Amino acid sequence: MEYANFSAEEILETINMVRFERLDIRTVTVGISLLDCTGDTAAQVCDRVYDKITRIAGNLRRVSEEIASEFGIPIVNNRIAVTPVALIAGRFARDEIVQVAQALDRAADSIGIDFIGGLSAHVEKGIGESDTRLLTALPEALAETRRVCASVNVASTRAGINMDAIATMGQTIKRIAERTAAESSIGCAKLVTFCNAVEDNPFMAGAYHGIGEPECVVNVGISGPGVVLRALADAGDVDFGTLASIIRRAAFKIARAGELIGRTAAQRLAIPFGIIDLSLAPTPAAGDSVARVLEAMGLARVGTHGSTAALALLNDAVKKGGAMASSHVGGLSGAFIPLSEDEGMIAAAERGEITLDKLEAMTAVCSVGLDMIPVPGDTPAETLAAIIADEAAIGVINKKTTAVRLIPAANKTVGDWVDFGGLLGRAPIIPVNRNSSQRFIRRGGRIPAPLQALTN
Repeated sequence: MEYANFSAEEILETINMVRFERLDIRTVTVGISLLDCTGDTAAQVCDRVYDKITRIAGNLRRVSEEIASEFGIPIVNNRIAVTPVALIAGRFARDEIVQVAQALDRAADSIGIDFIGGLSAHVEKGIGESDTRLLTALPEALAETRRVCASVNVASTRAGINMDAIATMGQTIKRIAERTAAESSIGCAKLVTFCNAVEDNPFMAGAYHGIGEPECVVNVGISGPGVVLRALADAGDVDFGTLASIIRRAAFKIARAGELIGRTAAQRLAIPFGIIDLSLAPTPAAGDSVARVLEAMGLARVGTHGSTAALALLNDAVKKGGAMASSHVGGLSGAFIPLSEDEGMIAAAERGEITLDKLEAMTAVCSVGLDMIPVPGDTPAETLAAIIADEAAIGVINKKTTAVRLIPAANKTVGDWVDFGGLLGRAPIIPVNRNSSQRFIRRGGRIPAPLQALTN
């Protein structure tokens, strides 16, 4: 039996975490290399991409449903990550790249998965011709598909910050917002701008299958804010060292549950097991909030002074607990703070108790960055770019992955709401600094890599 290395006690404990503490497997993500799907024409590439994805991952949804039923653990999403499309289709024209995106969408639809990631490019040190064509295609591609997600890596500790790419991303995000204005600019929710992107991330919208990965692999993203919240509630007023120990123990249990599911899925799909991403990924549902975990530490409201320190403790303890539980922890692994996807964050934003500046400060110590943040639709492209640059700087200097998913909601302003439904949630439009960053962004060029890059 594939879960023979897990004790009956661990399996029963997992069932209790599901029943009482909202534990779920946020995603089973199959990574697939498309490097052998190149062709002379876009039609050839589309056919090869569709055939390979449906052949390798055709049973993903059925296997996930079987495992969820057998273990009683909800598997919320089934996803696919593919080789960055700029590598296999970048020589085609914009319209042809859109056709490749549509082929990805058809493949995802035919096998019944939720999202497919990999409409991606890496431009941290410069923008090649293939990258330019992909970036130009993003607005139409994300508007014309339902399940396709995109990412662009614009900075790294090793290369520095490509400010030309960041300026382009500001303009691209604006165009995507306009193309999907009728749906609260939802296209922007399917695009992540990265610094130090990782190749084995199972979470959307930033998942792609890195060139250092095997032909195909199963990566699992797990959640569990409710498990940690319950443990903290039971602990009472203990000191911070004890608090960290409690979180580590909870993260250990969550990671073991995730590996159990991941290895089972990998065996049944006949695909190698990769990593578990131990990220406390919240949802808009009550009891499944990272913000409420921080408040359980003693903060009256998330966003108040002390929030960054509390998040740093949480993130570190989660990583330590996961590393103790498994030698296959990877991806991002930590705590996510997406504004529209976290019930506690949504409430704080509605009351004006969490701001963009405070969220930026908190991203210095959490898993990713400024995530799912609706801003006024008239926010200038240069302001969006400057926000991305700030977040990239945090990642570059701290040698960590950071990301930005901003949604300049077309025709909406501060006080209005966007509602995407499902895991993407809903949130109020929050204000941005209205002073101009235009002259700064228009300088162009590349901010050099920091001294931290010289590690050899």
